[in-house]
Amino acid sequence: MSQNFVLNSISNKAKIGSNVTIGDFTVIKDDVEIGNNVEIGTSVIIADGARIADGVKIHHGAAVSTIPQDLKFIGEYSTLEIGEGTVVREFSMLNRGTAASGKTTIGKNCLLMAYTHVAHDCIVGNNVIMANCATLSGHVFVDDWAVLGGITGVHQFCKIGKHVMVSAQCKVVKDIPPYITAGNSPLRFEGLNIIGLKRRGFDTNKIQNIEKAYHIIYSSGRNVSDAVKKIKQEPQLSDEVYEIIRFIEQSERGIIKG
Repeated sequence: MSQNFVLNSISNKAKIGSNVTIGDFTVIKDDVEIGNNVEIGTSVIIADGARIADGVKIHHGAAVSTIPQDLKFIGEYSTLEIGEGTVVREFSMLNRGTAASGKTTIGKNCLLMAYTHVAHDCIVGNNVIMANCATLSGHVFVDDWAVLGGITGVHQFCKIGKHVMVSAQCKVVKDIPPYITAGNSPLRFEGLNIIGLKRRGFDTNKIQNIEKAYHIIYSSGRNVSDAVKKIKQEPQLSDEVYEIIRFIEQSERGIIKG
Protein backbone atom coordinates (compact mmCIF):
# COMPACT_ATOMS: atom_id res chain seq x y z
CA MET A 1 0.00 0.00 0.00
CA SER A 2 1.49 3.34 -1.02
CA GLN A 3 1.14 6.52 1.00
CA ASN A 4 1.88 10.08 -0.03
CA PHE A 5 3.78 11.71 2.86
CA VAL A 6 4.22 15.45 2.94
CA LEU A 7 4.03 16.74 6.53
CA ASN A 8 6.11 19.81 5.75
CA SER A 9 6.24 22.79 8.09
CA ILE A 10 6.59 25.85 5.88
CA SER A 11 6.05 29.24 7.48
CA ASN A 12 3.66 31.55 5.67
CA LYS A 13 6.08 34.35 6.59
CA ALA A 14 8.89 32.86 4.52
CA LYS A 15 9.51 34.49 1.14
CA ILE A 16 9.65 31.77 -1.48
CA GLY A 17 10.17 32.40 -5.19
CA SER A 18 8.65 30.69 -8.20
CA ASN A 19 9.28 27.14 -9.38
CA VAL A 20 10.60 25.99 -5.99
CA THR A 21 10.33 22.28 -5.17
CA ILE A 22 10.28 21.16 -1.54
CA GLY A 23 10.59 17.54 -0.42
CA ASP A 24 8.65 15.73 2.29
CA PHE A 25 9.26 16.41 6.01
CA THR A 26 11.12 19.65 5.31
CA VAL A 27 10.92 22.61 7.69
CA ILE A 28 11.21 26.24 6.57
CA LYS A 29 11.18 28.91 9.29
CA ASP A 30 9.80 32.47 9.31
CA ASP A 31 12.83 34.60 8.42
CA VAL A 32 13.79 32.79 5.23
CA GLU A 33 14.16 34.09 1.69
CA ILE A 34 14.36 31.61 -1.20
CA GLY A 35 14.87 32.60 -4.82
CA ASN A 36 13.50 31.08 -8.00
CA ASN A 37 14.11 27.59 -9.41
CA VAL A 38 15.41 26.23 -6.10
CA GLU A 39 15.28 22.51 -5.28
CA ILE A 40 15.02 21.47 -1.63
CA GLY A 41 15.10 17.80 -0.73
CA THR A 42 13.45 15.76 1.98
CA SER A 43 13.99 16.25 5.72
CA VAL A 44 15.81 19.56 5.26
CA ILE A 45 15.76 22.34 7.86
CA ILE A 46 15.95 25.89 6.52
CA ALA A 47 16.26 27.97 9.70
CA ASP A 48 15.79 31.68 10.34
CA GLY A 49 18.28 33.94 8.58
CA ALA A 50 18.62 31.83 5.43
CA ARG A 51 19.05 33.80 2.20
CA ILE A 52 19.06 31.36 -0.71
CA ALA A 53 19.61 32.65 -4.25
CA ASP A 54 18.21 31.37 -7.55
CA GLY A 55 19.03 27.88 -8.77
CA VAL A 56 20.37 26.50 -5.49
CA LYS A 57 19.95 22.76 -4.83
CA ILE A 58 19.79 21.48 -1.26
CA HIS A 59 19.71 17.73 -0.79
CA HIS A 60 18.26 15.38 1.83
CA GLY A 61 18.94 16.03 5.49
CA ALA A 62 20.87 19.29 5.14
CA ALA A 63 20.71 21.88 7.93
CA VAL A 64 20.89 25.42 6.56
CA SER A 65 21.28 28.59 8.67
CA THR A 66 21.13 26.80 11.98
CA ILE A 67 22.52 28.65 15.01
CA PRO A 68 26.29 28.81 15.52
CA GLN A 69 28.18 26.26 17.58
CA ASP A 70 29.77 29.09 19.52
CA LEU A 71 29.37 29.65 23.25
CA LYS A 72 29.59 33.42 22.69
CA PHE A 73 26.42 33.34 20.59
CA ILE A 74 23.48 34.70 22.59
CA GLY A 75 20.76 34.68 19.96
CA GLU A 76 21.70 37.84 18.09
CA TYR A 77 20.29 38.42 14.62
CA SER A 78 22.44 37.04 11.79
CA THR A 79 22.13 35.41 8.38
CA LEU A 80 23.46 32.65 6.13
CA GLU A 81 23.71 33.54 2.44
CA ILE A 82 24.03 31.02 -0.40
CA GLY A 83 24.82 32.26 -3.92
CA GLU A 84 23.25 31.29 -7.23
CA GLY A 85 23.68 27.76 -8.50
CA THR A 86 25.36 26.33 -5.42
CA VAL A 87 24.71 22.66 -4.58
CA VAL A 88 24.49 21.49 -0.97
CA ARG A 89 24.61 17.72 -0.69
CA GLU A 90 23.22 15.34 1.92
CA PHE A 91 23.55 16.06 5.66
CA SER A 92 25.66 19.18 5.29
CA MET A 93 25.43 21.73 8.12
CA LEU A 94 25.74 25.44 7.40
CA ASN A 95 25.58 27.80 10.39
CA ARG A 96 24.59 31.45 10.32
CA GLY A 97 26.85 34.19 11.65
CA THR A 98 27.43 35.73 15.06
CA ALA A 99 27.80 39.32 16.24
CA ALA A 100 31.40 39.22 14.97
CA SER A 101 30.34 39.72 11.33
CA GLY A 102 26.59 39.17 11.28
CA LYS A 103 26.60 36.58 8.54
CA THR A 104 28.06 33.49 6.94
CA THR A 105 28.49 33.72 3.17
CA ILE A 106 28.75 30.98 0.55
CA GLY A 107 29.28 32.12 -3.03
CA LYS A 108 27.96 31.12 -6.44
CA ASN A 109 28.28 27.74 -8.14
CA CYS A 110 29.89 25.98 -5.18
CA LEU A 111 29.65 22.25 -4.52
CA LEU A 112 29.43 21.26 -0.87
CA MET A 113 29.47 17.47 -0.81
CA ALA A 114 27.85 15.23 1.80
CA TYR A 115 28.51 15.92 5.50
CA THR A 116 30.40 19.16 4.89
CA HIS A 117 30.27 21.85 7.55
CA VAL A 118 30.57 25.62 7.18
CA ALA A 119 30.67 27.26 10.60
CA HIS A 120 29.66 30.74 11.73
CA ASP A 121 31.10 33.86 10.09
CA CYS A 122 32.88 31.99 7.30
CA ILE A 123 33.27 33.47 3.83
CA VAL A 124 33.36 30.96 0.99
CA GLY A 125 34.00 32.34 -2.50
CA ASN A 126 32.61 31.33 -5.87
CA ASN A 127 33.15 27.94 -7.54
CA VAL A 128 34.55 26.37 -4.36
CA ILE A 129 34.41 22.59 -3.95
CA MET A 130 34.37 20.97 -0.51
CA ALA A 131 34.58 17.18 -0.74
CA ASN A 132 32.81 14.82 1.65
CA CYS A 133 33.24 15.62 5.37
CA ALA A 134 35.41 18.71 4.76
CA THR A 135 34.79 21.16 7.60
CA LEU A 136 35.42 24.86 8.20
CA SER A 137 35.68 26.24 11.72
CA GLY A 138 34.43 29.74 12.48
CA HIS A 139 35.72 32.83 10.66
CA VAL A 140 37.47 30.88 7.88
CA PHE A 141 37.96 32.52 4.48
CA VAL A 142 38.09 30.37 1.34
CA ASP A 143 38.70 32.23 -1.92
CA ASP A 144 37.33 31.47 -5.40
CA TRP A 145 38.00 28.13 -7.13
CA ALA A 146 39.59 26.49 -4.08
CA VAL A 147 39.13 22.73 -3.64
CA LEU A 148 39.22 21.03 -0.24
CA GLY A 149 39.74 17.28 -0.14
CA GLY A 150 37.55 14.95 1.88
CA ILE A 151 37.84 14.80 5.68
CA THR A 152 39.91 17.99 5.72
CA GLY A 153 39.51 20.25 8.73
CA VAL A 154 40.30 23.98 8.73
CA HIS A 155 41.17 25.81 11.96
CA GLN A 156 39.26 28.97 12.82
CA PHE A 157 40.44 32.23 11.24
CA CYS A 158 42.52 30.44 8.58
CA LYS A 159 42.57 31.75 5.01
CA ILE A 160 42.77 29.68 1.84
CA GLY A 161 43.73 31.46 -1.37
CA LYS A 162 42.38 31.35 -4.91
CA HIS A 163 42.80 28.20 -7.00
CA VAL A 164 44.22 26.19 -4.08
CA MET A 165 43.96 22.41 -3.99
CA VAL A 166 44.11 20.82 -0.52
CA SER A 167 44.62 17.06 -0.34
CA ALA A 168 42.27 14.75 1.56
CA GLN A 169 42.49 14.22 5.31
CA CYS A 170 44.53 17.36 5.96
CA LYS A 171 44.62 19.56 9.06
CA VAL A 172 44.84 23.21 8.08
CA VAL A 173 46.19 25.43 10.86
CA LYS A 174 48.07 28.01 8.76
CA ASP A 175 47.04 30.12 5.78
CA ILE A 176 47.44 28.59 2.31
CA PRO A 177 48.51 31.12 -0.33
CA PRO A 178 46.91 31.11 -3.80
CA TYR A 179 47.55 28.88 -6.84
CA ILE A 180 49.20 25.99 -4.98
CA THR A 181 48.57 22.44 -3.86
CA ALA A 182 48.92 21.61 -0.17
CA GLY A 183 49.19 18.21 1.45
CA ASN A 184 51.00 15.90 3.84
CA SER A 185 51.17 16.09 7.64
CA PRO A 186 52.06 18.63 8.87
CA LEU A 187 50.48 20.43 5.96
CA ARG A 188 53.00 21.93 3.52
CA PHE A 189 53.48 23.42 0.08
CA GLU A 190 53.48 20.64 -2.54
CA GLY A 191 53.82 22.68 -5.73
CA LEU A 192 51.60 24.65 -8.06
CA ASN A 193 48.05 23.60 -8.84
CA ILE A 194 49.06 23.41 -12.49
CA ILE A 195 46.17 21.22 -13.68
CA GLY A 196 43.63 23.50 -12.05
CA LEU A 197 45.29 26.63 -13.40
CA LYS A 198 45.39 25.30 -16.95
CA ARG A 199 41.74 24.27 -16.75
CA ARG A 200 40.88 27.85 -15.82
CA GLY A 201 42.78 29.44 -18.69
CA PHE A 202 46.12 30.37 -17.13
CA ASP A 203 48.69 30.50 -19.93
CA THR A 204 52.32 29.37 -19.73
CA ASN A 205 53.62 32.86 -18.98
CA LYS A 206 51.28 33.36 -16.02
CA ILE A 207 52.14 29.95 -14.61
CA GLN A 208 55.87 30.62 -14.97
CA ASN A 209 55.52 33.94 -13.10
CA ILE A 210 53.70 32.19 -10.27
CA GLU A 211 56.29 29.41 -10.21
CA LYS A 212 59.17 31.90 -10.03
CA ALA A 213 57.57 33.69 -7.07
CA TYR A 214 57.05 30.48 -5.12
CA HIS A 215 60.61 29.36 -5.88
CA ILE A 216 61.80 32.50 -4.07
CA ILE A 217 59.37 31.93 -1.19
CA TYR A 218 59.96 28.23 -0.64
CA SER A 219 63.27 27.26 -2.26
CA SER A 220 65.65 30.21 -1.98
CA GLY A 221 66.58 29.78 1.68
CA ARG A 222 65.05 33.14 2.60
CA ASN A 223 62.47 33.64 5.32
CA VAL A 224 59.03 34.68 4.11
CA SER A 225 59.50 38.40 4.76
CA ASP A 226 62.81 38.52 2.90
CA ALA A 227 61.36 36.45 0.07
CA VAL A 228 58.53 38.94 -0.39
CA LYS A 229 61.04 41.81 -0.43
CA LYS A 230 63.04 39.99 -3.10
CA ILE A 231 59.94 39.44 -5.25
CA LYS A 232 59.03 43.12 -5.00
CA GLN A 233 62.41 44.03 -6.48
CA GLU A 234 61.42 42.52 -9.82
CA PRO A 235 60.95 45.24 -12.47
CA GLN A 236 57.49 44.00 -13.44
CA LEU A 237 55.04 42.00 -11.37
CA SER A 238 52.04 40.20 -12.83
CA ASP A 239 48.59 40.41 -11.28
CA GLU A 240 49.01 36.85 -10.04
CA VAL A 241 52.26 37.68 -8.24
CA TYR A 242 50.67 40.77 -6.70
CA GLU A 243 47.90 38.48 -5.42
CA ILE A 244 50.50 36.22 -3.77
CA ILE A 245 52.20 39.20 -2.12
CA ARG A 246 48.90 40.67 -0.95
CA PHE A 247 47.82 37.36 0.55
CA ILE A 248 51.08 36.86 2.45
CA GLU A 249 51.23 40.42 3.75
CA GLN A 250 47.65 40.19 5.05
CA SER A 251 48.14 36.76 6.64
CA GLU A 252 47.71 36.81 10.41
CA ARG A 253 48.34 33.14 11.11
CA GLY A 254 51.34 32.81 8.78
CA ILE A 255 51.52 30.65 5.68
CA ILE A 256 52.18 26.91 5.45
CA LYS A 257 55.79 25.70 5.30
CA GLY A 258 57.64 24.47 2.24
